[in-house]
Amino acid sequence: MPTQSPHPGKPVPPVRCRGVRGAITVSENSKEAILEATREMLYIIIRANHMHPDDVASAYFTTTADLNATYPALAARQLGWYEVALLCGHEMQVPGGLKRCIRVLVHWNTSRRSRDIVHVYLREAKTLRPDRKTLPEIPEEELAAAVREIDLETLKFNPNGN
Repeated sequence: MPTQSPHPGKPVPPVRCRGVRGAITVSENSKEAILEATREMLYIIIRANHMHPDDVASAYFTTTADLNATYPALAARQLGWYEVALLCGHEMQVPGGLKRCIRVLVHWNTSRRSRDIVHVYLREAKTLRPDRKTLPEIPEEELAAAVREIDLETLKFNPNGN
């Protein structure tokens, strides 16, 4: 069923699944460092692209082999991506590759054109794509405010499902 345009006579752009990339580095292999960095990266991707969780089809996270303290996908759940299909894996081990790096590929249903998608590379990960414009890092206070309402205790794994 075609979507109606809010502007009569103007066609509605088609919705397509687009890939949105991001990467960030962490200073250490700890659960806290991985989740904080992943939340920062996702928050900037969400803000820069005006994403809503209902429009995200899936996200694939990778980490370099030196990061294994937790799943970066947990950070997406902490930001409200409860119904989004998430998967984690390890990045290829390429000699001389960037260390302690978290990457994401978000599959996003949007009417935006590919060239209008904002890909986000932060911290040392900026070196991965020098051809891309990079957004300034978010002040810690803004990040804290964005996730303040999240009860992290409710997101802990419970093998009994309670």
